[in-house]
Amino acid sequence: MFTNLQNSSVDSELSLGDGDEGVPMSTRIRERVRAAGQRCNANDNIAAFIQPGEMERLLDEVEEKMKGVLSSMVIDTERDHNTGATARRVAKMYLNEVFRGRYVAAPTITEFPNAERLNELMIVGPIIVRSACSHHFCPVIGKIWIGVLPNEHTNVIGLSKYARLAEWVMGRPQIQEEAVVQLADLIQEKTQPDGLALVMEATHYCMGWRGVKDLDSKMINSVMRGSFLKDGNLRREFLALMPGKT
Repeated sequence: MFTNLQNSSVDSELSLGDGDEGVPMSTRIRERVRAAGQRCNANDNIAAFIQPGEMERLLDEVEEKMKGVLSSMVIDTERDHNTGATARRVAKMYLNEVFRGRYVAAPTITEFPNAERLNELMIVGPIIVRSACSHHFCPVIGKIWIGVLPNEHTNVIGLSKYARLAEWVMGRPQIQEEAVVQLADLIQEKTQPDGLALVMEATHYCMGWRGVKDLDSKMINSVMRGSFLKDGNLRREFLALMPGKT
Protein backbone atom coordinates (compact mmCIF):
# COMPACT_ATOMS: atom_id res chain seq x y z
CA MET A 1 0.00 0.00 0.00
CA PHE A 2 1.24 3.46 -0.92
CA THR A 3 2.42 5.44 2.10
CA ASN A 4 1.44 9.09 1.86
CA LEU A 5 4.13 11.18 3.52
CA GLN A 6 2.47 14.48 2.74
CA ASN A 7 0.98 15.01 6.20
CA SER A 8 3.87 13.58 8.21
CA SER A 9 5.71 15.72 10.72
CA VAL A 10 9.32 16.82 10.33
CA ASP A 11 9.66 18.15 13.86
CA SER A 12 11.87 15.33 15.13
CA GLU A 13 15.55 16.32 15.25
CA LEU A 14 18.32 14.10 13.97
CA SER A 15 20.49 12.57 16.64
CA LEU A 16 23.49 13.28 14.42
CA GLY A 17 22.67 17.02 14.38
CA ASP A 18 21.51 19.17 11.50
CA GLY A 19 24.45 21.49 12.08
CA ASP A 20 27.02 18.84 11.24
CA GLU A 21 28.33 19.91 7.84
CA GLY A 22 29.97 16.52 7.30
CA VAL A 23 26.65 14.66 7.11
CA PRO A 24 25.31 14.21 3.55
CA MET A 25 21.99 15.91 2.93
CA SER A 26 20.46 12.63 1.75
CA THR A 27 21.35 11.05 5.10
CA ARG A 28 19.67 13.82 7.06
CA ILE A 29 16.48 13.56 5.03
CA ARG A 30 16.47 9.77 5.20
CA GLU A 31 16.87 9.81 8.99
CA ARG A 32 13.91 12.15 9.34
CA VAL A 33 11.79 9.79 7.27
CA ARG A 34 12.83 6.81 9.40
CA ALA A 35 12.33 8.70 12.67
CA ALA A 36 8.73 9.36 11.59
CA GLY A 37 8.21 5.65 10.94
CA GLN A 38 7.68 6.30 7.25
CA ARG A 39 9.34 4.98 4.10
CA CYS A 40 11.11 6.55 1.15
CA ASN A 41 10.39 4.15 -1.70
CA ALA A 42 10.93 5.36 -5.23
CA ASN A 43 7.27 6.29 -5.75
CA ASP A 44 6.74 7.96 -2.35
CA ASN A 45 6.54 11.70 -1.80
CA ILE A 46 9.03 12.92 0.83
CA ALA A 47 8.42 16.67 0.60
CA ALA A 48 7.34 16.85 4.26
CA PHE A 49 10.86 15.88 5.32
CA ILE A 50 12.76 18.42 3.23
CA GLN A 51 13.40 21.82 4.78
CA PRO A 52 13.83 25.13 2.93
CA GLY A 53 17.13 25.39 1.10
CA GLU A 54 17.94 21.69 1.30
CA MET A 55 17.02 20.77 -2.26
CA GLU A 56 19.94 22.80 -3.61
CA ARG A 57 22.32 20.95 -1.30
CA LEU A 58 20.78 17.64 -2.30
CA LEU A 59 21.28 18.65 -5.92
CA ASP A 60 24.98 19.26 -5.25
CA GLU A 61 25.27 15.85 -3.62
CA VAL A 62 23.58 14.04 -6.51
CA GLU A 63 25.85 15.88 -8.96
CA GLU A 64 28.95 14.63 -7.13
CA LYS A 65 27.65 11.07 -7.04
CA MET A 66 26.80 11.26 -10.75
CA LYS A 67 30.35 12.36 -11.50
CA GLY A 68 31.47 9.13 -9.84
CA VAL A 69 29.08 7.11 -12.00
CA LEU A 70 30.42 8.71 -15.18
CA SER A 71 33.97 8.09 -14.05
CA SER A 72 33.20 4.43 -13.37
CA MET A 73 31.80 4.21 -16.88
CA VAL A 74 35.21 5.40 -18.12
CA ILE A 75 33.87 8.68 -19.51
CA ASP A 76 36.48 11.43 -19.44
CA THR A 77 34.30 14.37 -18.43
CA GLU A 78 37.33 16.64 -18.02
CA ARG A 79 38.38 16.38 -21.66
CA ASP A 80 35.08 15.50 -23.35
CA HIS A 81 33.34 18.78 -24.20
CA ASN A 82 29.99 16.97 -24.49
CA THR A 83 29.95 15.55 -20.96
CA GLY A 84 31.70 18.22 -18.92
CA ALA A 85 28.44 19.40 -17.34
CA THR A 86 26.48 16.17 -17.73
CA ALA A 87 26.55 15.29 -14.02
CA ARG A 88 24.90 18.59 -13.09
CA ARG A 89 22.38 18.34 -15.92
CA VAL A 90 21.37 14.80 -14.92
CA ALA A 91 21.05 15.79 -11.25
CA LYS A 92 18.80 18.73 -12.15
CA MET A 93 16.76 16.57 -14.51
CA TYR A 94 16.02 13.96 -11.87
CA LEU A 95 15.40 16.24 -8.88
CA ASN A 96 13.71 19.22 -10.56
CA GLU A 97 11.91 17.61 -13.48
CA VAL A 98 11.52 13.85 -13.99
CA PHE A 99 11.17 12.93 -10.30
CA ARG A 100 9.88 16.27 -9.05
CA GLY A 101 6.77 14.56 -7.69
CA ARG A 102 8.90 13.02 -4.93
CA TYR A 103 10.24 16.30 -3.60
CA VAL A 104 7.45 18.88 -3.81
CA ALA A 105 4.18 19.09 -1.93
CA ALA A 106 0.94 18.16 -3.63
CA PRO A 107 -0.53 20.89 -5.86
CA THR A 108 -3.09 23.09 -4.19
CA ILE A 109 -6.54 21.86 -5.15
CA THR A 110 -9.55 24.09 -4.55
CA GLU A 111 -12.64 22.03 -3.82
CA PHE A 112 -16.19 23.28 -4.30
CA PRO A 113 -19.42 21.78 -2.99
CA ASN A 114 -21.69 20.08 -5.50
CA ALA A 115 -24.27 22.87 -5.25
CA GLU A 116 -26.29 21.68 -8.27
CA ARG A 117 -26.24 18.08 -7.03
CA LEU A 118 -24.72 16.81 -10.27
CA ASN A 119 -24.93 13.05 -10.60
CA GLU A 120 -24.07 12.37 -14.24
CA LEU A 121 -20.97 10.69 -15.61
CA MET A 122 -18.01 13.04 -16.19
CA ILE A 123 -14.92 11.99 -18.15
CA VAL A 124 -11.57 13.79 -18.22
CA GLY A 125 -8.87 12.87 -20.71
CA PRO A 126 -6.79 11.91 -22.37
CA ILE A 127 -4.25 13.46 -19.99
CA ILE A 128 -0.69 13.04 -21.25
CA VAL A 129 1.56 11.72 -18.49
CA ARG A 130 5.29 11.18 -18.27
CA SER A 131 7.05 8.99 -15.77
CA ALA A 132 9.94 6.54 -15.54
CA CYS A 133 9.97 2.88 -14.60
CA SER A 134 11.42 2.04 -11.20
CA HIS A 135 13.45 -0.83 -12.63
CA HIS A 136 15.58 0.91 -15.26
CA PHE A 137 14.64 4.63 -15.00
CA CYS A 138 13.56 4.46 -18.63
CA PRO A 139 10.72 6.77 -19.75
CA VAL A 140 7.08 5.80 -19.49
CA ILE A 141 4.91 7.98 -21.73
CA GLY A 142 1.18 7.56 -21.87
CA LYS A 143 -2.37 8.78 -21.47
CA ILE A 144 -4.87 8.65 -18.64
CA TRP A 145 -8.66 8.84 -18.74
CA ILE A 146 -10.60 9.57 -15.56
CA GLY A 147 -14.29 8.90 -15.07
CA VAL A 148 -16.18 10.36 -12.10
CA LEU A 149 -19.76 9.72 -11.05
CA PRO A 150 -20.50 12.43 -8.46
CA ASN A 151 -23.21 12.57 -5.83
CA GLU A 152 -24.66 15.50 -3.91
CA HIS A 153 -21.85 15.30 -1.34
CA THR A 154 -19.01 15.06 -3.87
CA ASN A 155 -16.40 17.82 -3.91
CA VAL A 156 -16.04 19.40 -7.35
CA ILE A 157 -12.54 20.28 -8.59
CA GLY A 158 -11.47 22.05 -11.80
CA LEU A 159 -10.68 19.93 -14.85
CA SER A 160 -7.06 21.11 -14.94
CA LYS A 161 -6.59 19.90 -11.37
CA TYR A 162 -6.95 16.29 -12.49
CA ALA A 163 -3.99 16.84 -14.80
CA ARG A 164 -1.98 18.46 -12.01
CA LEU A 165 -2.64 15.57 -9.65
CA ALA A 166 -1.69 13.08 -12.37
CA GLU A 167 1.54 14.94 -13.08
CA TRP A 168 2.43 14.97 -9.37
CA VAL A 169 1.88 11.24 -8.94
CA MET A 170 3.58 10.27 -12.20
CA GLY A 171 6.57 12.51 -11.53
CA ARG A 172 8.34 9.71 -9.64
CA PRO A 173 9.90 6.37 -10.54
CA GLN A 174 6.77 4.28 -10.98
CA ILE A 175 5.34 0.91 -11.84
CA GLN A 176 2.24 1.59 -13.92
CA GLU A 177 0.01 -0.75 -11.92
CA GLU A 178 0.90 1.06 -8.69
CA ALA A 179 0.78 4.54 -10.21
CA VAL A 180 -2.88 4.33 -11.26
CA VAL A 181 -3.84 3.08 -7.79
CA GLN A 182 -1.98 5.99 -6.18
CA LEU A 183 -3.77 8.45 -8.43
CA ALA A 184 -7.13 6.80 -7.80
CA ASP A 185 -6.57 6.99 -4.03
CA LEU A 186 -5.73 10.68 -4.31
CA ILE A 187 -8.75 11.59 -6.45
CA GLN A 188 -11.03 9.48 -4.25
CA GLU A 189 -9.78 11.34 -1.18
CA LYS A 190 -10.22 14.75 -2.80
CA THR A 191 -13.66 14.27 -4.37
CA GLN A 192 -15.48 11.39 -2.59
CA PRO A 193 -17.56 10.36 -5.65
CA ASP A 194 -20.04 7.51 -5.95
CA GLY A 195 -17.84 5.99 -8.63
CA LEU A 196 -14.32 6.46 -9.93
CA ALA A 197 -12.67 4.94 -13.00
CA LEU A 198 -9.13 5.31 -14.33
CA VAL A 199 -7.59 3.86 -17.47
CA MET A 200 -3.93 4.30 -18.36
CA GLU A 201 -2.30 3.38 -21.66
CA ALA A 202 1.46 3.83 -21.91
CA THR A 203 4.58 2.99 -23.84
CA HIS A 204 7.44 1.68 -21.71
CA TYR A 205 10.86 2.47 -23.08
CA CYS A 206 12.42 -0.25 -20.97
CA MET A 207 10.86 -2.48 -23.67
CA GLY A 208 11.49 -0.21 -26.64
CA TRP A 209 14.97 1.08 -25.84
CA ARG A 210 16.48 -2.06 -24.32
CA GLY A 211 15.58 -5.72 -23.81
CA VAL A 212 13.25 -6.91 -26.56
CA LYS A 213 13.36 -3.47 -28.23
CA ASP A 214 9.67 -3.53 -29.09
CA LEU A 215 8.39 0.00 -29.69
CA ASP A 216 4.83 -1.00 -30.60
CA SER A 217 3.76 -2.68 -27.36
CA LYS A 218 1.68 -0.71 -24.87
CA MET A 219 0.45 -1.48 -21.41
CA ILE A 220 -3.17 -0.74 -20.52
CA ASN A 221 -4.60 -1.08 -17.05
CA SER A 222 -7.57 0.25 -15.14
CA VAL A 223 -8.93 0.94 -11.70
CA MET A 224 -12.70 0.78 -11.14
CA ARG A 225 -14.29 1.78 -7.87
CA GLY A 226 -17.76 2.21 -6.44
CA SER A 227 -20.49 2.43 -9.07
CA PHE A 228 -18.06 1.61 -11.92
CA LEU A 229 -17.21 -1.67 -10.22
CA LYS A 230 -20.82 -2.62 -9.45
CA ASP A 231 -22.61 -1.34 -12.57
CA GLY A 232 -21.56 -3.00 -15.80
CA ASN A 233 -23.58 -0.58 -17.93
CA LEU A 234 -21.86 2.45 -16.38
CA ARG A 235 -18.48 0.83 -16.88
CA ARG A 236 -19.22 0.12 -20.53
CA GLU A 237 -20.49 3.67 -21.05
CA PHE A 238 -17.25 5.10 -19.66
CA LEU A 239 -15.08 2.83 -21.80
CA ALA A 240 -17.13 3.63 -24.92
CA LEU A 241 -17.04 7.40 -24.37
CA MET A 242 -13.33 7.77 -23.53
CA PRO A 243 -12.26 10.55 -25.94
CA GLY A 244 -9.29 9.90 -28.18
CA LYS A 245 -9.29 6.17 -27.48
CA THR A 246 -9.49 3.89 -30.50
